[in-house]
This record gives sequence, C-alpha cells and structure tokens, in this order.
Amino acid sequence: MSARVPLPAWVDRILLPVLNVSLAFLIGGIVVLLVGQNPLEAVQIMLYGAFGYGDGFGYTLYYTTNFIFAGLAVSLAYHAGLFNIGAEGQGYIAGLGVILVALWLNGTHWALMMPLMLVAGALFGAFWAFIPGYLQAKRGSHVVITTILFNFIATSLMSYLISRVLKPAGVSADESARIEAVTRVPQLREFIPFFGYSPVNLTFPLAIAALFGVWFLIWRTKFGYAVRALGFNPTAAHYAGISNARLIMITMALSGGLAGLVALNEVAGVQGRLILNFMAGAGFVGIAVAFMGRAHPIGVALAALLFGALYQGGQELAFSMPAITRDMIVTIQALVILFTGAMGEMLRPPLERIFARRAPAVARPAE
Repeated sequence: MSARVPLPAWVDRILLPVLNVSLAFLIGGIVVLLVGQNPLEAVQIMLYGAFGYGDGFGYTLYYTTNFIFAGLAVSLAYHAGLFNIGAEGQGYIAGLGVILVALWLNGTHWALMMPLMLVAGALFGAFWAFIPGYLQAKRGSHVVITTILFNFIATSLMSYLISRVLKPAGVSADESARIEAVTRVPQLREFIPFFGYSPVNLTFPLAIAALFGVWFLIWRTKFGYAVRALGFNPTAAHYAGISNARLIMITMALSGGLAGLVALNEVAGVQGRLILNFMAGAGFVGIAVAFMGRAHPIGVALAALLFGALYQGGQELAFSMPAITRDMIVTIQALVILFTGAMGEMLRPPLERIFARRAPAVARPAE
C-alpha cells in the first residue's frame, strides 16, 4: 500500500473547505430546485441580503462577531487537544457578569463601561470553562462530557436568575432591567451611517483584535508553544517539563473568556438588557466555524463571515421567496455545518490520491 502524501498547505486550508462548502450549496440547491424555485436566483437573493446594502451587511457583521468569538474559543482549546463544546453555556453565564456590572454602574459613559463589562463577561465565561478544565486536569473527567452538561446547567441557572431574580417588578417579559443608552456599547451606525439600522457595534473591531491576539498567543509566545505541544503529544509535553494539568485549566479558562465576549456584543451592544437564550446557538455554530477554519484565526474569520452571511442572507431569502421556508434555510445551514464539520475530511482521500499522482517519484536507494 502506498504511503499517504500530505496535502499542500493551500489545499488543506483553502481548497478543501471551499470544496466542502460548494458541495453543501450544491445539495442545498437541489433542495431549492425540488420545491420549484430557481437555485441561482436564491443564491443571488442571499448574497444581496448579506452584502448588497448597508443594513444587510451590518447584520452580517453582527452575526459574524458572535461567531468569531465562539470560533476562537473552540479553536484555542483545540490547539491544546481539548474539545470545548461549552461555548454556548460559557457565553450565557458571561451575560450575568456583563449585566451585573452594567446595572451597578448604569449611567456611566460607555468609554469607561465597555472595558469593565468586557472584563466581567470574560471572567464569568472563564470561570464557567475553568471548572470542566479543572475536572479533567485533576479528576480525569472528560472535558467533552462536562462542557456539554455545563451547557444545560447554565441554561437552567440563567433561566431562574432572569425570571426570578433579575426581572424588575411590573415587567411581564423575562428580562433584566435595561441598560441606559449612554452605558451601552455604541453601534457602528453612530460613526458610519452606511450601516443603517443594523445592530453591529464596537464589539466587531474587538473581534478583529481578538483574531490577531489569538494568533499572536498561539504562534508567537512561549505559552502558545506549550499549548501546541500539549495538543500534539501530552506525554512528550509532560517529559519536556510542561505541567499538563495547569495548562489545561488555563487554556480552558482563556477559551471560556473568549466565549464570554459574545455576551458583551449581545447584552451590552444589541439587546441592552439580559434576556433568555440570547446566545441563540452561537456557541454551537462556533464549533463548525473552528473546524471549517482549521482552528486558525484567518480561517475562523472567513468561516464566521460565511455563517454570518448564511444567517442574514437566509432571512432575506425567506422574505423574498415565501416558498422557501425557514426550516429549509436551517437545513441549508445545517448542510454547511455537516460538510465542513462531521464530514469535513470526506474529500481528503481523493485529493491526496490526486496530489500523490502529481508528486515526483522518489528514487529508490541503490542496493
């Protein structure tokens, strides 16, 4: 049996994800065709809805912001060999930190409040991720199981706090008191009118900064080297003098802190209050974003933008083509997740065979 030939970096990081997404859209196009609609027209409507005008583009960037933070959270843990499926719950708990600081100092200018709310959200998210990290590092509990369970705990805990503790008297909806306008994170339309009435805000530039920060942390620091060493070979990392248990706990805490920044966007930038289920699945989409982006910040940025466009363009498509229901749009989104996540390696063997045939033959040494 011939040895496997590694794919070139550009094929692994660019071509393979593009082919997976194209296959997902091809099958989605067949679904659209089966209901009697034109797939090319549907794609045109989605692209226009996501990028064709200011409000639509702003909504795309708003969704992208959440997916960047969640994708980075999953990616950072993945480099350490950890599969953090708890970004949804970590971001949800982080909302509690954001709203507590916001209501405590309600009325203070956003320039002072934004860093405080950012730190509070990151700390609450880090704490919620640290516990599964501690349980794996010290007690041997698998982080996949504990982070899944902590999502359910977060949902139940936050539902109780929002509906029974933070809910103001005389308010029928399950929500906290509102953050005053001067305290909320400003929306970009205040600086760039092009974005119209879209909710994209100053957390989007923060997400771009987070992409660079994670890249620098992973590939340009001693800590990042230790994280990657742990991910490649925990036994070798241990014999090299790295404390695996300590590194697992720190990495999980940092991962949760990144997931917690979704709460800054939603609670302080968009909703202006704490509401039930404000995460709306962003933490789970972050898993697909991380794997589609190969856990690299550039890939995460592109994958997050794609999913942001799918979310916003899908809403435009449901409005413009009533025959295509919301369930069908969710199906198309799920196909992208399926082919870039669970089946992301399906096209790798054929590509390896193609590039193996193109590779120059290695001369056999003389006997």
